[in-house]
Amino acid sequence: MDRRSAIFGSVALALTPVGAWAGKNPFATHKLVLQLSDATPAKQKEVLNNANAVLKAYPDTVSIVVVAFGPGVSLLFADSPLRVRVNSLAAQGVQFDVCMNTINTITRKTGKTPALNPVAKKVPFGVVRLMQLVKRGYILVRP
Repeated sequence: MDRRSAIFGSVALALTPVGAWAGKNPFATHKLVLQLSDATPAKQKEVLNNANAVLKAYPDTVSIVVVAFGPGVSLLFADSPLRVRVNSLAAQGVQFDVCMNTINTITRKTGKTPALNPVAKKVPFGVVRLMQLVKRGYILVRP
C-alpha cells in the first residue's frame, strides 16, 4: 500500500461511523465472509487457510470477516491452539466475529464464561451477522 492510500484510508477510517463497514479495508472491492460453525481443528484450519489464500490473491482490495458461532466459537477462545494464526490474520486485516448468543449459552450451561481472544469482535448473533454481511455485498463461503 503506498503512502497516499494509507493516509486516505486512515482519514476515511476516522470519519466512518463504527460498524458502518466490516473488516478493516473500507476500500475493498472483494468482500468475503467465512462461516465457522464447526469445532474440529481441521475445519478451523481450513477457514484460516482460506482467509490466508484470499489475502494473498487480493492483498489490497479485500475485506474478510470470519463469523464464528455454535461450536465454531472455540477458535476464538483465548487458549485456542490456533490463536497465533488468528492473531496473524487479524494483524493483516481479517476481522473475527464471535457470536455472543453462543457464548452466553456456554456460560449458562457451564457456569463459566470462556475467555476470548482480544481480537474477537463480539456480535449478538452469528447467523444474523452473516445475513447482514451478505446483504452488504459479502460473498458467503462455508468451507
